[in-house]
Amino acid sequence: MGNADTKLNFRKAIVQLTSKSQPIDASDDAFWEQFWCEHSTTVQDVFALIPSNEVRKVRDVMPTNLATLCYKATERLVRAVDNSCRTQGEQQTVLNCVRLLNRVLPYIFEDAQWKDFFWSSLPAGNEKEEPAAAPLAQSLLNAICDLLFCPDFTVVGLRKSGPEKAEELNSIDSCEYIWEAGVGFAQSPPRNGHMDARRTELLKLLLTCFSETMYRVPNMSDEPNKWIVHFTSADNRHALPLFTSLLNTVCAYDPVGIGVPYNHLLFTDTLEPLVEVCLQILIVTLDHDITSNTSSNSPTGGAQSAQSYSHDDTTIADNLFINYLSRIHRDDDFQFILRGITRLLNNPLVQSYLPNSTKRLHCHQELLVFFWKICDYNKKFLYFVLKSSDVLDILVPILYHLNDSRADQSRVGLMHIGVFILLLLSGERNFGVRLNKPYTATVPMDIPVFTGTHADLLITVFHKIIATGHQRLQPLFDCLLTILVNVSPYLKTLSMVASIKLLHLLEAFSTPWFLYSAPSNHHLVFFLLEIFNNIIQYQFDGNSNLVYTIIRKRQVFHALANLPTDAAGIARCMSNRKGGKLNNSSHGSRSSGREQLQNKEVLPSTSHAEDDSEEDITVRTGQIQIQDRISDEEESDSRSEIIEESMEGSHPALPAEPGTLKVTLLETPDIAQMTERESAHPSSADALAAATPSPVEPNAKSVVGGDGAKSGSSPKGSPSKEQPSPIKRAVAQRGSIRVTPTGTHGSQAKVWQPSPEWVQSWRSKLPLQTIMRLLQVLVPQVEKICIDKGLTDESEILKFLQHGTLVGLLPVPHPILIRKYQANSGTTAWFRTYMWGVIYLRNVDPAIWYDTEVKLFEIQRV
Repeated sequence: MGNADTKLNFRKAIVQLTSKSQPIDASDDAFWEQFWCEHSTTVQDVFALIPSNEVRKVRDVMPTNLATLCYKATERLVRAVDNSCRTQGEQQTVLNCVRLLNRVLPYIFEDAQWKDFFWSSLPAGNEKEEPAAAPLAQSLLNAICDLLFCPDFTVVGLRKSGPEKAEELNSIDSCEYIWEAGVGFAQSPPRNGHMDARRTELLKLLLTCFSETMYRVPNMSDEPNKWIVHFTSADNRHALPLFTSLLNTVCAYDPVGIGVPYNHLLFTDTLEPLVEVCLQILIVTLDHDITSNTSSNSPTGGAQSAQSYSHDDTTIADNLFINYLSRIHRDDDFQFILRGITRLLNNPLVQSYLPNSTKRLHCHQELLVFFWKICDYNKKFLYFVLKSSDVLDILVPILYHLNDSRADQSRVGLMHIGVFILLLLSGERNFGVRLNKPYTATVPMDIPVFTGTHADLLITVFHKIIATGHQRLQPLFDCLLTILVNVSPYLKTLSMVASIKLLHLLEAFSTPWFLYSAPSNHHLVFFLLEIFNNIIQYQFDGNSNLVYTIIRKRQVFHALANLPTDAAGIARCMSNRKGGKLNNSSHGSRSSGREQLQNKEVLPSTSHAEDDSEEDITVRTGQIQIQDRISDEEESDSRSEIIEESMEGSHPALPAEPGTLKVTLLETPDIAQMTERESAHPSSADALAAATPSPVEPNAKSVVGGDGAKSGSSPKGSPSKEQPSPIKRAVAQRGSIRVTPTGTHGSQAKVWQPSPEWVQSWRSKLPLQTIMRLLQVLVPQVEKICIDKGLTDESEILKFLQHGTLVGLLPVPHPILIRKYQANSGTTAWFRTYMWGVIYLRNVDPAIWYDTEVKLFEIQRV
C-alpha cells in the first residue's frame, strides 16, 4: 500500500468516527483495525492527520466511538504482550497504537466528565469475564511496562536461537534487561538506535498518561495521580528495573563521546531524546510523594518515611521510585550519579575553538529538578556532594544560568530553582568551605573580570542579578542574601571586586527613602549587616579587602546608625524622591547630592574600578548601566562614571524574544517559611536569640510575590495593624533599585505609610556594634598611616590591615546562625507547577499538549 493511500485511509477512518449517525460497533474489527494495522504512519503524521478540533468533536458528539477507540487500542497492546511482540508487523501495530493514544489522551484529560473513564474495567469481549477485571488504565500501564523490556523490540534478546523458544514476555525477568550499566547493574548492553527510538515513544506515552496533573487547578494538583500511583507501586512488577534503567540511562549519557568535532551533525543521536524523556519521567514520578503533607519538616522527610507511606487512613501504595532513590548508599553509585549530572549540566558551558562543533543539550532545567529531588530524598547523597570540591561543578553551571537568564522573563522559573538549590546547599557548612577554592574562568560570563575564589563568583553574580535583573526577580532578593549570610562565616578571602559589590548593595538598600517605602525593605539591610559581622568576627585575618572597603564606605554605616525616626525626618526622606512621586521613569531614581567621607582626602582611592566618593556610581557593562547609590538628600546631581570590563567573549544577558512562550508560576513562599534557623554551635543554642536582633524572622514575615509585596505581622512596636502594601521592591531597566506601585486600582490603592514607632522598632535592633567598633579602632590608625607616610595607593593600607588584629577589641563573637531550607507545601506546589511547565514547553516534536486546555498554569507570550 502506498504511503499516500495509507494516510488517506487513516484520515477517512478518523472522519468516520464523527460522521456516522450511530456509534460504530466495537465488534467491527475491520473498521478498528484501520487505525493500527497495515500502515506505518509516523508520529508527526498522526498528529497532523488528527486535528484537535476533531478529537474534541468525537469526544463531545460521539463519546462512545472515542471510548471504543481507547479500549481497542489498549486491547491491541495487551494482545501484543501476550504474543511477546515477536513479528515486525506486531511491533509496527504497537507503535501505531502508542502514537494514536498519545494524540488522544490529553483531550480526554481536559474534560472533567471523562475523569474516571480510564479507571473503569475493560469490556469482556469474547473472553471470559474475570471476577475483578483490571481498570483500563492499569491494563495500559502494565502493557507499556512489559513492552519496555520486550526482547528484540526495546531490549536486545539474551537467549540464542535454536530449539529453545524466545522468552514469554509475561514471565520475563526484566532485571536481566536493564538498559544501561550503573547503579545496581554492571553490564552495558549493546546500543541500538531503533530500540532507543521505540523506548522513547513508549515513555512519551507514559508521560502523557501522567500528565493528568496538568488538567487540575493548582490547589488540587497535590491530589494523588492514580497513573503515577500504579506505576510506582508494587503492582508494577517492573518498578525496580524501570527505575534503574531510567536513572542509569540519564547518568551514563555522554553527549560529546570521544570528542569528534561536529559528530552531532553527521550522525543522528537517538539517545538524546531518550535521555530527555527518561529525565522527565523520573522527576514526575519522584514529585509524587503522597506523604509530603504529613512527613517530617526536614528536607529529607519524604525519604525518611519512604518505606512507611501508608501510615494514614488512605490505601495508596508506597512510591517505590522514592523508596529506591532514598536507599542508594554506595559511594560508587553516588559518584556515578553526580558525575553524570555534572557532565550534562556543564555541557552548555563547554568551550571549543571550532564554532558549534560540540553538541549542546537543553535539558538543564529538568536536571536541576532531578538534582533537587535526589538531595531532597537522600541526605547521604547531599553529604557526598558536599564532602569534596565536586559541588563546585554544580555551582558554576547554576551561576552561569542565573547570570544568563536574569533579563529573560520567560526563564524566571530557572532563576528560582537555581536559587533554591543554592539555598539548600548553603545550609551545610561544607558548602561555605568549598567556596574558598580558587576560581579559574572556563566560560565567558557577563560579569566583571576578577581574580579570586568561587565565593567571589557567587557574590559577583548575585550582585549582577539584583542590580540588572528584571522586576519579577525581586522576590528572590531575600533568598540571595540568605545564601550569602549562610556561607559568610566560612569565606576566608574576598577579592576587592566582591567586597565592593557587597558594599554597593548596602549603599543601595540602606537609602532612607528605600527603607521607608515598604514594610519589608529593611530586612535586606539586616541580612547584609549579618554578612559583614560574620566575616569580621570569624574571618577577619584574610579579608583585608572587605575591611578596607568598609573603612572607605564608613559613612554608610554612620548614616544607618542615625536614621531619622521622627515624623518630620521620615516625611523629608519620603519626599526626596523626585518630589515624592512614585514614578517609573526609564532613567531610574534621581540620585541627588553626595555624602562626604570623614577626612576622605586622606584615604587613597581603590584601583578596582571604583571612585572613592559617596557619589552615585554608574558602571557601564555593554549597554547596561548600574546606578548603585540612591541618595536621600536634595543636592547637586554629579556622577563618576567608571568603565567595568567584562570577561572576554561574554555576551550581555538579553531579554526574551517577543512572542516567546512562558508558563505562569505560583508565588514562592516567604524566606521565613522556607527556612529554619539553626546555630552552627550546638552548645550555643541558648545564645541563639541574642545572635539575631533582626525582626525579619520568625515573627515579621513578608511575602513578596510575583505581583507585589504582602505585609505580614507587624514587628513588635508597630503602632497599628499593617495594611497590605501596594509597594514592591523592583529593579529598573537600567538597573537602579527602585520602588514601584503594584496595585491595578490606581489611586484607590493604599500606600504604605511608615510611622516613627515602626522605624524605631527595627532601627534599634540594627546589628551595628561590631562594625562600629572596627571603625572606631581602625579608622584612626589608617588615617595616621596615610598622613605619616603620605600614601597614594591602597597596597600599603591593605598590607597593614592584613597584619593587623582586633583580638580582644571586638564584642564577644555571636553564634553562627544558619538558615536551613525546610520542606514546605508552598515550595512543593511551586516545583510541581514549574516542572510540568518545563515539560509542556519542551515537548514540541510532537507538541503533545499545545492545543489542549491545561489548568495547572497559563500559557503566555512575552
